[in-house]
Amino acid sequence: MPAARPEPNPLAALSASLSGLVADAAPSLVSVHSHRLVSSGFAWKPGLIVTADERLAEEGEIAVTLPGGQRIAARVAGRDPTTDIALLRVEASDLTPVAFESATPGAGALAVAVGSREGESVAALGVVVASGPAWRSLRGGDIDARIELDLALRGHAEGGLAINAAGHAFGMTVFGPRRRVLVIPAITVARVASQLETHGKVARGYLGLALQPVRVDRQGGVGAMVMNVDADGPGAKAGIHQGDVIQSWGAQPIRSPSELLRALGPASVGRSVSVALSRAGETRTVDVVVGERPER
Repeated sequence: MPAARPEPNPLAALSASLSGLVADAAPSLVSVHSHRLVSSGFAWKPGLIVTADERLAEEGEIAVTLPGGQRIAARVAGRDPTTDIALLRVEASDLTPVAFESATPGAGALAVAVGSREGESVAALGVVVASGPAWRSLRGGDIDARIELDLALRGHAEGGLAINAAGHAFGMTVFGPRRRVLVIPAITVARVASQLETHGKVARGYLGLALQPVRVDRQGGVGAMVMNVDADGPGAKAGIHQGDVIQSWGAQPIRSPSELLRALGPASVGRSVSVALSRAGETRTVDVVVGERPER
């Protein structure tokens, strides 16, 4: 009588599948070294590496470790702190650019965060906790989908890839508030990296005003008081003075200065916006043409 065939082990099959997709991603991943910070990055185009901006030092030399351990120099092509995306240039022709999946996984889907440490792959398995609509970061960056992962991401893996169960990359892993693991989706990476490749930066709106919150009525309404005015800025040209209280922006009430500043995204540059303000007890309206934030 022939011996019974052993039942296939589903856990072993899952383990082999996960190991396989990590191995498939490895040729695209690098380790990024910046001053005392170490993170991950991935090949976006030939000679161009995307990584997490918050893990990139403001100054000093930058290097990347390629798959296999070779370390080479890199230089910043552009960076955008508001979306946490930085772009590096390298002289390396053997990296495989990532082919992103544009679809966003739903809550409950399996996800693997894959990064690099000294040229060797590192990975963490988890699930998609939440998958929601577009949102704006605390720094004013427009992110095309809010994706949160439940997994243990280490600092050196930030800036690596988020991969779905089919082995397709759908974004870059970063730390959000309270060290939550967020994903900058593929569509945001492509949009911002393209601007960084061409211009070296992402344009942001600028008013030339220093603001602080102030209560404007007994019901708890909040406005933004102008504490300082750049004499050459858009606010001054529109006739805004120190001591004015901005109450609405484009017909929308102001709930806090940070809310107004978050409205100064790339699309705001060059726009004329109607601003209602209070001065010495009188309400008036001025039109402000939003400028581009100057380089620091």
